[in-house]
Amino acid sequence: MLDIKFIRENVKEVKDSIKKRGVDFDLDNLLKIDEKKRKIQTELESISAKKNKAGKDIANAKATEKKKIISGMQKIDKKADKIKPELVKLEEEIKDLLYKIPNVLAKDVPVGKDESENVVLKQVGKVPTFNFEIKDHVELGEALGIIDLKTAAQVSGARFVYLKGKLALLQFALIQYTFDFLVKKGFIPVVPPAMIKPEIYEKMARLSKADKDERYYFPQDDLYLIGSAEHTLGPLHMDEILNEKDLPLRYIGYSTAFRREAGSYGKDTKGILRVHQFDKIEMESFTVKEDSLKEQDFIISLQEELIKSLKIPYQVVMICTGDIGSPDARQIDIECWMPGQDKYRETHTSDLMTDYQARRLNTRVRRKDGIELVHMNDATAFAIGRTLIAIMENYQQKDGSIKIPQVLQKYTGFKVIKNS
Repeated sequence: MLDIKFIRENVKEVKDSIKKRGVDFDLDNLLKIDEKKRKIQTELESISAKKNKAGKDIANAKATEKKKIISGMQKIDKKADKIKPELVKLEEEIKDLLYKIPNVLAKDVPVGKDESENVVLKQVGKVPTFNFEIKDHVELGEALGIIDLKTAAQVSGARFVYLKGKLALLQFALIQYTFDFLVKKGFIPVVPPAMIKPEIYEKMARLSKADKDERYYFPQDDLYLIGSAEHTLGPLHMDEILNEKDLPLRYIGYSTAFRREAGSYGKDTKGILRVHQFDKIEMESFTVKEDSLKEQDFIISLQEELIKSLKIPYQVVMICTGDIGSPDARQIDIECWMPGQDKYRETHTSDLMTDYQARRLNTRVRRKDGIELVHMNDATAFAIGRTLIAIMENYQQKDGSIKIPQVLQKYTGFKVIKNS
């Protein structure tokens, strides 16, 4: 969330950011409530000062005067008792409102109403041409016996899948390759929890009303299944004060993720592009404030390096104000070319959160000038299912087989997936 002091001092900037996002939020109402709260705080501070003075006066007062001073103290105590509950109520109201304000947008975020106005920054790699009729990943997978949607639907329902045989091995090869690559870059490997408490999800700014529609919740345990590894990577240093010399702290985490895909009925229902259960490798980074933008650019360079090594064409996209996530100050997506759909599809996201999550999580850093909030970045290393689609469709052969990207072959132990 944003700092209320920052909001007071930068009203125009915050209002402009809210407007660009198309969010309906009355900032003036928040400021009025904040002003009322501060008046009560001032009144309570005045009462406290009077009590302190009265306490000192009692020590030097005569017996008759002491009774009068004590009587006066009792009156101001009653007044304090009367207004304290109002202060608590206003503080809660302000906190609830602060949780609804999205992060302030970075200066270079393009203005746009929705995803149609996202800006392509660059395209890398040549889109492949085929001298045969291409298949999409479902046709390829079912013909090779490595994707089983029918049985998964019978066992678990729609939008679940069995990955079998060499495709399952390709998934683990991609995971191991990515971990090897990023650990060499200084990332700490993590297998995070797949469940999270509601209050921590709130602190991660990932439990808005729209988010709740996407989440799987277990009332008996009061726990949510995570929608991405970053959801439980982000709180790793909750309520901690980090040492500046240890930053940047970078983590690479793998987990299964779960989403209802609410509101997406009829959209991408074929195959494994949009399913309820999927696997992701995520990066999470903690830096000092002046390095956070540079850190995001560094992370994007790693994403590109990973995709280039697979030799899959992709484009880098700057997400506009109408499509960017609420906690994000700046969001860059990478979309890989998928021949079966004849278009680029999102496979990677990079989110610069500044101190928006850190303020809720109380994750700080000790510096020579004092203690301040860290800045946080999270980003996809690989969305496994979507990357498998990109590999299958870009590396398909005329006979229906699928070649394995060269960098993965030492991990798979085979060079091609074909019918035996």
